[in-house]
Amino acid sequence: MLGLLAQAAEQVLNLTGLGASLGAAIAAIGAGIGIGKIGGAAMEAIARQPEAAGDIRSNMIVIAALIEGVALFAVIVCVLTLFV
Repeated sequence: MLGLLAQAAEQVLNLTGLGASLGAAIAAIGAGIGIGKIGGAAMEAIARQPEAAGDIRSNMIVIAALIEGVALFAVIVCVLTLFV
C-alpha cells in the first residue's frame, strides 16, 4: 500500500514538472507573438504617418515592456509550482 502511494506521488511530481514546463513555454511563445504583432502594427503605422514615428515608437516600447513583464511573471509562477 505504501509503495502504491509512493508511486502515485512520483507520478504527480512528474506531471507537475511537465505542466510547469508547458506553462512557461506557452507564456514565452505568447509574449513573442504579442511583441511581433505590436512591432508589425507599429511599423505599419509609422509607414502611414511618418511624422508620428516618435510617439508610435515610444508607445510600442512601453507596451512591449508590459508584455514582457506579464510573461516573466507567468514564467516565475510556473517555476514556483515546481517547488511548492
